[in-house]
Amino acid sequence: MSLRKNQNPPKVIAISSGKGGVGKTNLVANLAYALAKKGKRVLVFDADVGLNNIDILLGLAPEYRIGDVLSGKRELEEVLVEGPQGIQVLPASNGWQELTSLDNEQKMMLMGELDRLSGDFDFLLFDTGAGISPNVTYFCSAAHETLLVATTEPTSHTDVYALMKVLYQKHHLKHFRLVVNSVKSEKEALDVYRLLSAVADKYLTHVTLEYYGYIVQDANVPKAVRRQKAFIELYPYAKASLCINDLSDKVIEEQSAIPEDGDRVFMWKSVFQTQ
Repeated sequence: MSLRKNQNPPKVIAISSGKGGVGKTNLVANLAYALAKKGKRVLVFDADVGLNNIDILLGLAPEYRIGDVLSGKRELEEVLVEGPQGIQVLPASNGWQELTSLDNEQKMMLMGELDRLSGDFDFLLFDTGAGISPNVTYFCSAAHETLLVATTEPTSHTDVYALMKVLYQKHHLKHFRLVVNSVKSEKEALDVYRLLSAVADKYLTHVTLEYYGYIVQDANVPKAVRRQKAFIELYPYAKASLCINDLSDKVIEEQSAIPEDGDRVFMWKSVFQTQ
């Protein structure tokens, strides 16, 4: 891998859902592709470190995985694999139960390695696991912002709320952004947002939930999944691809909006205080 160094820190975004099966990893892969297509250098970290997903979705065949870094067998540069449009992917391990709950030493090692390479990228995307496990909440709290993915299913709403509640109560996160996936229209997405926002306003009085966009239902999405490609790569003018492009434009517009405490090493270390 040969990349030019970036003088500014990358924008770190955790994408999470609380619930599996909402299309989160597919959204991450396509958002990364869209950002790279617009000239941004993107690193995607499959932060469900015990179960690999994004490399399968993109048809990649990594020789090494994150477990090789944590065991000291490989350097991070050796594990990164190049995906479509030049995105770099840090692949999770396949079925390593011991990695489903990283200890502090492993977190420090991993974040130190990511910090060492951070100057190579404009964006670092954490594709977290589902649920409210310590790994999920850790990676969300270590990012500049958390992007939550929901669908119209009531169980998705319940799990997104549960994740917000845990992140607020245990990690003091107060601001979240919502993308509603697989909807028939933006009206349907806004209905989901209004419902979740009302619940947050009632029970999490210091938490704000911002509507950030939607991805429309599109028959091209499952077709691309079967071909192990990003749908925005195969079908750039599909309705879902246009939604992803809109989302990437928002992300790029706010690229420079990194908090004053944006020193990643300090932020990652301080997270341990609330583990």
